[in-house]
Amino acid sequence: MHLLRGAVRTYAWGSRTAIAEFTGRPSPTAHPEAELWFGAHPGDPAMLKTDDGERSLIDALRDDPEGQLGAAVCARFGETLPFLVKVLAADEPLSLQAHPSAEQAAEGFERENKLQIPVSAPNRNYRDPSHKPELIVALDQFEALAGFRPVPRTIELMRALAVTDLDPFVHLLSGQPDAGGLRAVFTTWITAPQPDLDVLVPAVIDGAINYMRSGKSEFANEAKTVLELGERYPGDAGVLASLLLNRITLEPGEGIYLPAGNLHAYINGVGVEVMANSDNVLRGGLTPKHVDVPELLRVLDFTPAADVVVRSEVVEDGIESLYPTPAPEFAVSVLRIDGDRIGHEIDAPTRHDGPQILLCTEGSTVVHAKGGTVTLQKGSAAWVSADDGPIRLAATEPTTLFRSTVGI
Repeated sequence: MHLLRGAVRTYAWGSRTAIAEFTGRPSPTAHPEAELWFGAHPGDPAMLKTDDGERSLIDALRDDPEGQLGAAVCARFGETLPFLVKVLAADEPLSLQAHPSAEQAAEGFERENKLQIPVSAPNRNYRDPSHKPELIVALDQFEALAGFRPVPRTIELMRALAVTDLDPFVHLLSGQPDAGGLRAVFTTWITAPQPDLDVLVPAVIDGAINYMRSGKSEFANEAKTVLELGERYPGDAGVLASLLLNRITLEPGEGIYLPAGNLHAYINGVGVEVMANSDNVLRGGLTPKHVDVPELLRVLDFTPAADVVVRSEVVEDGIESLYPTPAPEFAVSVLRIDGDRIGHEIDAPTRHDGPQILLCTEGSTVVHAKGGTVTLQKGSAAWVSADDGPIRLAATEPTTLFRSTVGI
């Protein structure tokens, strides 16, 4: 078991304060910090803090895959860690995007290899052959767009904006209130010529302005989102797409699970994100980066979803709360030490004999394992190899740990 030094990723949409303050560093930082990676992704592996200095987690896995990952994990996923843990801090909206299924990713990766598109090329869609299911759990209030809203509610929103230019799409959805109608509207918008978007997007923005001035509140969040996206990305079809998606406000501890084909965009907030160890993203707008419309349409799932919020379920004597997701690559839970458990050593529930990444988001605790002892404080993380488990915890104050393991 070793402490981990995460890799900070700087993107324009990140925060100059959130990740720095989370990890106890001075803020504001010189550049926006968007993500803090704790994992073994080749793009930015975390570093193990050992007695002999720092060492890449990737190197540790390569030198002793069964000891670090366990025989069962190696048999399922090979000699690589199948999940990646991030702290994400968004001060501005991320791109509108979706991720492929495992089959789509494998086919797309092979296809682009045959076309000899370099993996690092900006027009590359598939940088690896894996899918990328992910779970985001809010650490503070977190705003997002995720999944297509049920059609009747979308019709109500469009009518509330009172934009004449939206009438044809209201009629279309009224006649086909299902995934087919959503596909038809979204396809029309994302493939529209720019002159058409330069008319429709400003009209929708004006409708949002008028709605906010009216003092109505039912669709206030949706109208505000239109205004925010329209200001940053004028004339972008993604502004229109926001009308079709669930507008979600997560409270701390609530999450969103994003399976293949789920169109989404994070708007603002800080959260813990755990995903399959992949970098496959298909963008649909709200970005200057590569947008491949035909490929995006091929992978999108237009099935409406009314409730996409995931809440943890208490297991094991109330110490651990598990976020239920179907992803085989990862399982995410929260270990909370409070009340009469403070000041005592507590056995953490044993989920299986694979590796763990522990991330402290509140308080401080000593972690005991076969391979040694570390102290975790807010913003720090530890790698617990398969050989090191199980673990015991001893906290002197209320403490919260996010625990990421391989899915069962």
